[in-house]
Amino acid sequence: MLKDGISQPLKRSRFRRKLGKAYYSFKRNLKWLAQNRSFAKNLSKQNLQYLVKEHQSFLLRPLKDVDMQLQHNKVTNLRLASQKINQLIIKPGEVFSFWYLVGKPTSQKGYLPGLVLNQGNIESGVGGGLCQMGNLLFWMAIHSPLTVTERYRHGFDVFPDVNRKVPFGAGATLAYNYIDLQIKNNTQQDFQIKLVLSDEYLHGEIRSNLPVTDSYQIKEADHRIVHQVWGGYTRHNRIVRTVTNENGESREEQLLENHAVMMYEPLLEG
Repeated sequence: MLKDGISQPLKRSRFRRKLGKAYYSFKRNLKWLAQNRSFAKNLSKQNLQYLVKEHQSFLLRPLKDVDMQLQHNKVTNLRLASQKINQLIIKPGEVFSFWYLVGKPTSQKGYLPGLVLNQGNIESGVGGGLCQMGNLLFWMAIHSPLTVTERYRHGFDVFPDVNRKVPFGAGATLAYNYIDLQIKNNTQQDFQIKLVLSDEYLHGEIRSNLPVTDSYQIKEADHRIVHQVWGGYTRHNRIVRTVTNENGESREEQLLENHAVMMYEPLLEG
């Protein structure tokens, strides 16, 4: 059973947020030093033979009261980040870390101001929009034998469900470098991540050198919207995965539990 009560979000000062980022970023850097040898780093020009999962998401999605230039800038940011990840091989025992590979998105590297969320507010920030890649990578990973070892959920539900293709909360938020997406290969076969941007879509694939015999189905359970005592609305659900083996035997796993503060009135049109 999901919990329904969520406290009203605290508004932290800019100094408090800056201090917190510095602290957690320092902790992440120390952790990277300890984990360095376990990270996947090698790119291959050759595609692995077997397609495990593919998915794509629309690049330019008009959003109410959001400057479309931020969407165009996001495409540039996604192209730059994809160059660090495309064709990555994740060998048995290795870990994919988004920020370890991509590095800090700065204007010196060509990153542009894109859409970022700050305490539920829409703002502009250099490198903004990379969460779209985090969402796609996470969605593909949970349709594979790979294990998601680190993932952070969005604490705010900012936009209504307009043309949503995956269940609410089935994504991964990112913020350099302490809010990361990490995926481990606990199998005995190699996996490969492919990322390609067309004019319209961010397209991704997970491939392997051996066939994957299990199949994966993702569904939402216990979705609800709750009117909180402090006046706002919150949204809750669970993300459940059914894994079916080659003999037709299935098992169900709970992957996620989501709780988010809604930044729009329920039942509004997009």
